[in-house]
Amino acid sequence: MKSLTIHSRTDSESLDRREPSKLHARQVPAVTRAIAILRLLGKSDEPLGVNAIARELQLVPSTCLHILRVLVGEELVAFDPVTKRYGLNAGVLTIARSFMRRNSFSQVVQPSLDELSRRCGATALGLRVFGLDHMVAVAISRPELPLRLHFEIGTRLPALIGATGRCLAAFGGYPWNELRRRFRALRWYRAPSLRQWRAEIDATRERGYSIDQGNYAQGVTILGVPVLDSRGLMSYSITTASVSEQMAESGVIALAEEMRSIAGTISQQLRA
Repeated sequence: MKSLTIHSRTDSESLDRREPSKLHARQVPAVTRAIAILRLLGKSDEPLGVNAIARELQLVPSTCLHILRVLVGEELVAFDPVTKRYGLNAGVLTIARSFMRRNSFSQVVQPSLDELSRRCGATALGLRVFGLDHMVAVAISRPELPLRLHFEIGTRLPALIGATGRCLAAFGGYPWNELRRRFRALRWYRAPSLRQWRAEIDATRERGYSIDQGNYAQGVTILGVPVLDSRGLMSYSITTASVSEQMAESGVIALAEEMRSIAGTISQQLRA
């Protein structure tokens, strides 16, 4: 079975979604470097040596080694004494499982994702919003098709790009000046103009869903609907993604309307 991977990119700045101009997180270099090491090891297909890690992250090798030793001690990273290389350890899974157990959205949305994926042949995702930086896949259902898109739990997606990005722009509560500034840094396959993007955001706000047909990724149709919190702000998203020809067969508008209905029901369940 073949799968297509959509590579995600995120902006480097971090803003709080309620007060984007007021929050400036104080940098803690050791923590930042440790997180960067974990992310690098998570993306790597094979274990890496300390010099390779330090070179990739532009760290001093001795500093990199000290951080790795701490991560090994915490069982987040494993060290192979034969190859002298490092890889992720089971401690990362323990943390991830704890999060998934406590994230009621993942449990509530999963049956709906399974049904959507089975009927329309699209990859269905439940995404959690992290401000204007990125979204993270916390629930996934994949179709049994010869050709499908590839996502994993924990996949990070740019916050404002694609169909889900238009939903966040429409229902995130952010000022237009900040959205416009962020728009200039987004990288699309076929980027809309700023004027077109704003019109699409307004349309998303009016109808409650967004459709991206080949803007974010070539030949891919993405549908996004917001899951709103008690303040009417987007906290999660239900998203489907498929090769455009496959998505067209299921009826894009009908699917988007169904997803909007599901999102409304889940919003009520999460508030209960």
